[in-house]
Amino acid sequence: MYDEVGGMAFFDALTRRFYGAVAGDPVLLAVYPTPDDLEPGRRHLAMFLAQYWGGPDDYQAERGHPQLRMRHHPFAIGSVERDRWLHHMEEALEAVGTGVPEDVRRQMLEYFRLAAPALQNRP
Repeated sequence: MYDEVGGMAFFDALTRRFYGAVAGDPVLLAVYPTPDDLEPGRRHLAMFLAQYWGGPDDYQAERGHPQLRMRHHPFAIGSVERDRWLHHMEEALEAVGTGVPEDVRRQMLEYFRLAAPALQNRP
């Protein structure tokens, strides 16, 4: 699917759109220790999603196994933060995924809807 969506350019656009929304959302922005943490987070997410969807293994080469729950454990992510994450990710996909085949968009949405609860580590 990596090639089908347009390669790394798609994942960069998706995460830029998503993190643009995070920067304007006080609920999610509070999860990050400082605003300077947004760009590294965006880059890591772009690399992870690219790898997950069949792209290069840059994420694993740089950061090791994704370990989604472990990597997010230090951050207070409750149901509100989880829902805001999913909301912004769905909007980002809608905005940048106009040329993506419908079945691919649907699979990505399903993945994000399954991944969001895995981010949650607080009630």
